[in-house]
Amino acid sequence: MPMLTDPSQKYKPYTPLQLENRQWPSKILSKSPIWLSTDLRDGNQALANPMTVEQKTIFFQTLVKCGYKEIEVAYPAASDTDFGFVRLLIERNLIPDDVWIQVLTPAREDLIRRTIESVSGCKKAILHMYNATCPTFRQVVFKNSEEETVELAVKHTKLVRQLTDECTAKFGTQFRYEYSPETFSQTEPDFAVQICEAVKTAWGRAGPAHDDRIIFNLPATVEIGPPNHYADLVEHFCSKISERDHIFISLHPHNDRGTGIAAAELAQLAGADRVEGCLFGNGERTGNVDLVNLALNLYTQGVHPQVDLSDLDAIIEIVTKCNDMPIHPRHPYAGELVFTAFSGSHQDAIKKGFEAQAVRWKEAEVSGEKKTWDIPYLPIDPADIGCSYEAVIRVNSQSGKGGIAYLIKQHLGLDMPRRMQIAFYSVIQAIADREAREVTVEDITSSFRKVYHYGGGSYQGRLVLKSFRLMSEPSVDPDTDEGGEERRRFDGSIYVDGTLRILRGEGNGPLSALLNALKSHLKIDYSIKDYTEHTLGEGQTAKAASYVELVPPGPRSTNESWWGVGVDSDIAGSGLRAVLSAVNSAIGDRTLPELKLSVGFDVSSGQSDIASVIVNSLHLELPRRLQSSFFEVVQRTAETSGGEITYTNAVELFRETYKYGGPIRRYSIQAFKVDTIGDGTRKAFSGVIDVEGKQIPISGEGNGPLSAFLSAIHSRIESGTLSIREYSEHAIGEGTEVKAVSYVELSHEVEVDRKTKKVSTWGIAADTDITGSGLMAVLAAAENLGITFKA
Repeated sequence: MPMLTDPSQKYKPYTPLQLENRQWPSKILSKSPIWLSTDLRDGNQALANPMTVEQKTIFFQTLVKCGYKEIEVAYPAASDTDFGFVRLLIERNLIPDDVWIQVLTPAREDLIRRTIESVSGCKKAILHMYNATCPTFRQVVFKNSEEETVELAVKHTKLVRQLTDECTAKFGTQFRYEYSPETFSQTEPDFAVQICEAVKTAWGRAGPAHDDRIIFNLPATVEIGPPNHYADLVEHFCSKISERDHIFISLHPHNDRGTGIAAAELAQLAGADRVEGCLFGNGERTGNVDLVNLALNLYTQGVHPQVDLSDLDAIIEIVTKCNDMPIHPRHPYAGELVFTAFSGSHQDAIKKGFEAQAVRWKEAEVSGEKKTWDIPYLPIDPADIGCSYEAVIRVNSQSGKGGIAYLIKQHLGLDMPRRMQIAFYSVIQAIADREAREVTVEDITSSFRKVYHYGGGSYQGRLVLKSFRLMSEPSVDPDTDEGGEERRRFDGSIYVDGTLRILRGEGNGPLSALLNALKSHLKIDYSIKDYTEHTLGEGQTAKAASYVELVPPGPRSTNESWWGVGVDSDIAGSGLRAVLSAVNSAIGDRTLPELKLSVGFDVSSGQSDIASVIVNSLHLELPRRLQSSFFEVVQRTAETSGGEITYTNAVELFRETYKYGGPIRRYSIQAFKVDTIGDGTRKAFSGVIDVEGKQIPISGEGNGPLSAFLSAIHSRIESGTLSIREYSEHAIGEGTEVKAVSYVELSHEVEVDRKTKKVSTWGIAADTDITGSGLMAVLAAAENLGITFKA
């Protein structure tokens, strides 16, 4: 249905209040009101997914940390969850002595009783009761007259007085009373005064002291007029109610017309003492008034709001997580973009404002005058609420490179260094010139991924980091024998054109060590010109983003350079990935040499290098004796090729030698069971092994699973004696993919021609069960020894 051509035929305007001596327009706000946060009650009721008890507890503690002294925590009679939360706060002693918790109840006896029960034992509680008072509710919803509406409020106020007195006598709880004529802004002004006068009389103990004052909450349950009308209603109420010094006038503005902030500020000028609302304006429909906005509005006028919002980002994080609702980027003070100038002229004005202020503040410091804030477009110093100036002075979508950098930051989370912005801008300019059309966000982000090989998948470059290990080694001055600067060693596995290769290098830091490895093994020679980093994300999911600019070796006779970007949960890992990102751009399609190890006599590659190959490619941390044993195998193999072996061939040689990760073995365990026997120090093994297709049942006993298993298979071997010489294990993988790897050196002693012959070899196995991996490693070693079994 289209909008009406004459909406006055359907909608009635508000009725202005005729105040003969209106005072509020000439007043100014010079002090902070009393704040009541209703995030945990009104705000929580407005959420699609109400907060859990844990979330409400975190939120409550955040409010306390900010300095809120009155907090409406629940509608206890509404649900067991709300009731339980109030009890949790009390029983766990989470409420500071100077904080009043407030609970809400309608004017209904059973709900009032339940509500007072929820706060029993609390030190300080405000009981907040309400009933609707406007004509629509009286006549349509409840079908009550004015007299019946007043009687309802009076009757239940007396009940509240009686029950709170009893609770105080029994538990020592100190109570204050708040009454709300709900829908105040739609209620006849004089009737609102009348019902509150009756409630005050029924309460009977309002006094001038802070803790004795009755609170009358005047809610704009629905915002039906401009903010000046709400101010008129409040001023009328303040001037007509008796014993004004016995009362706190509280405001509860909603934001249906988008003027909740203005309504709250003007109503304070009209005489209100207290404001109820939510952080960042959460609440039913268009929300409650924003307490953060109101507080910081005061702050920018030189009035301290008596709450601490210094770390606004931390508060935003708690609120958005608990409410599961984002804050709009343009939200006053809290929005992501509120301190960002996109226009070049705005950016220039801000820049000049900072420069002029620096001079002005220096002069003020000498003269002893105030260092007042006066920056174009910035009503508040972002630093006062924990925000940096970076977004203010760097992001500018009108400046070409600044706009592109802004989009990359928004969509990929990456804050490019300025020189990288310039380099990437030329890429986008080329697209715009070539295609003669607007460059979209998708164009920009996909081009970024392609140019910098960022994001994996089809964007991967020729060199891809798989795993790495960094070790520190003190360098030694050969002339003094004194330790010098610490050196870093890089041992890593890198896919080179799809083939896994192992690289090793040394340098002053992780990046120089990687560059040294690339130079030594792949003849890739570049040096770092620029490096920068920042954090990406927050909390446990935060990662590091690194940016590297590489240049060719030798004199800087050209302006040629290549940028790279890397992201990793580890800061060193992000830097290494950034180096490879830049290298991928630099090498283009150049042919790279095959990697080799030299394992002959008097060469640099030794046992530890071979071990590094295995740990980086297969993630196996070989025991020292196994390292030595395999190194001998590698040396013998390399003799046929002049003492050299490629990394790939070394890995394959390991697999073949120990039959690790290859085809199905000739010997395997079909089933097994390990039981504890005797006094609990012995183990009994029973099971079935498959030996080249034959099913052989075995059983044995020992001090542990492996010795019991060895006893079991020992009884089935054709000849000789088996013993375990060494055993080691460790985990590989993460989470649900984790496995145990076991290493067993098995010795076989047999008599040949009246002489004892003893040989040993290693068995390696991996399994999700640690016992299973150990048993399979023993059987693998037996197979490698060529042990034969009796059927």
